[in-house]
Order: sequence, then C-alpha cells, then structure tokens
Amino acid sequence: MHPYKSLPPHCFWRNAVAGVAPEDVDPVVRPKFRITREDKVATAGSCFAQHIARHLHGSGFNYFVTETAHPVLHGAAVEPFGYGLFTARYGNIYTARQLRQLLSRAYGEFVPMDDVWPREDGRLIDPFRPQIQPDGFASRREYEADRSQHFAAIRRAIEELDVFVFTLGLTEAWMSKADGAIYPLCPGVAGGTYDPDQHVFVNFSADDVIGDMSAAITYILKRNPAARFILTVSPVPLVATFEDRSALVSTTYSKSVLRVACEELSRHERVAYFPSYEIITGNFSRGAYFAKDLRSVNETGVNHVMRLFMKHYASDAPQQKPVVVSTQSSFIEQMEDAVAVVCDEEALAR
Repeated sequence: MHPYKSLPPHCFWRNAVAGVAPEDVDPVVRPKFRITREDKVATAGSCFAQHIARHLHGSGFNYFVTETAHPVLHGAAVEPFGYGLFTARYGNIYTARQLRQLLSRAYGEFVPMDDVWPREDGRLIDPFRPQIQPDGFASRREYEADRSQHFAAIRRAIEELDVFVFTLGLTEAWMSKADGAIYPLCPGVAGGTYDPDQHVFVNFSADDVIGDMSAAITYILKRNPAARFILTVSPVPLVATFEDRSALVSTTYSKSVLRVACEELSRHERVAYFPSYEIITGNFSRGAYFAKDLRSVNETGVNHVMRLFMKHYASDAPQQKPVVVSTQSSFIEQMEDAVAVVCDEEALAR
C-alpha cells in the first residue's frame, strides 16, 4: 500500500507540479472575484505589470487609461513618453512606499522638497518620473502643466477604477533625507546629482511593505469604496543592488519580502494575490520562461501567466491555448523584441 493511502482526506495536500506538463501547471486554486468586460481595470507597478495591461487590452477587456498621448504622438513614438504602459503616465512604481507617496502627491497632501532636476542644458527632469520625457521639459511652466495633468489623471483613475492590479517589484530604493521622498531611480542615473548629504539608500522590510501597501489600499478605498485589488510580485530579478552582496542574494531577499507582504495583504476581503512570480520562477519550467539575458520574461512565460489570469479572474474570457514557441534563435529574438517592456531599473546597468 502507498504510504499516503491510509491518511484521512483532510491530511492530503495539493500537488501542483509532480506529473504535470509544464504548460499545464496551474497554482491558482480559488480566485477571490471575477473581472467583467465592463470593469475598469487600472494597472501600475514594475515592468512586468505592462504585460498584464497588454493582454487585458488585447482580450477585449476594459483596460483603463486616464492619461493619453497628444495627437501629434502616435504609433511607436508614444511608448518612450510613457503613454499607455500603465493607466497613467507615472512610469515604473517599484516600491510600495513610492505608490503611497504618489497617491498623496496627486491629492496635494505631500509636496516633496526636491521638486525638479535641472540639466546642464536648461531642460528639466521630473525626479519621480525621470524617464517619461526623453529630452526633459523645456520650461518650468511646461513641467508644472504636465504634472498637473498627470495628477488629475491619477485622481480620476483612483475614483473610477473597479480593479487595481499592482505589481510589486523591489524593496531597494533611494530616499531624500529632507522629507523621506522616494525616487524610482538613484539620483544621478537618469537626472539629478547624487549627494550623500541629501540622499540615502533604503531597503524596506516586510513590515514596511505591508504598512505602505495597507495605507495605499485604505487611501484608495476611502475615495472608491467599491475598488478591488489584485497584487502580484514581479518575477524579474534585480539588475543591480546597492547592498554589499551579490544581486542574486538581494533578489532572493527582495522577492521574499514582497511575497510575504502580499500574503498578509491578501487576507483583506477586497485584496487578492495572483501567483505570476511562482508561475515564472517555479522549478517546473527549468528556467525556460526567461529570455537570453536570464532576466526578462519571454513570451512563453507571459502567455502562461496571462492564460491563467484570464482563466481564473476574467469572466467571459476567450479560451487561450498554450503557445508553443519555436526554438530557432531568430524567432526567439523577434519574440523577445515584441514583448519588451520599458524598465526604468535598466538604467542602472547602463
């Protein structure tokens, strides 16, 4: 007799991967709610969140965009300016603290002292969106007008969304010593000047992330009591770390903290966790879901994640079959280019 055959039914556990083909692995047991085609779905977070937006829009769901490009921009010219990548033009929001502060800034409740970064040529950079304006802003008036429009777009998104999908990406960040403002990138990487007397490195703990995300969720619910939330953890490893250790070790710390935080936050009745991190990094895939840089997620992995997301969370979603990707190098390179995302963090590598 098999050693487990004699156990009572309540002692059995769910086996997610043994004896299952990689493309059939499904770690989602029970979705907390469903998304209809009428629901306004807003997205924000790290680079990986862009895949969710792309697939929702491509499947005919109501991907909610409140900040659109000027008519003079169209096609491939839109993306470098940060339009359409997320619901509003905020670029990557890597940490929970950054999200919490952005909400407060949009409602005029937090005004960072580090207001703008001037370049040597006189152009201006937004410290909190350093790469959304490729050549910077021409004047203070232009910068403030754009920021005002941006904040209005965020307020509209918060007050009208039905579902907010947020992908947590990092625990490491750079902070202003003056008022605690969090930057998406270290000053000096894509604008500004690093000054050890003004800037300090921080690496958030699980308690920090839980506190910041809880505050952000509460903030949104006060303005939109019907809002629902889906949290995910980006499977993309760190490109670099400021800690005195390998980026491999820092990646394990960062993703572990974020995953623990999501587990605690998902105990809230209106907050769900979707396991995109587990789907991409699970040992069942044998690393096949990462591109040749061993960091970016390829289309096969994205397809697996989104097929399960649509299956469990999207009502009336079209049935998507697993995509079998060619092993020919030229085809793989084409697919990697096609699903490339805009990732502020990659400026650290440059």
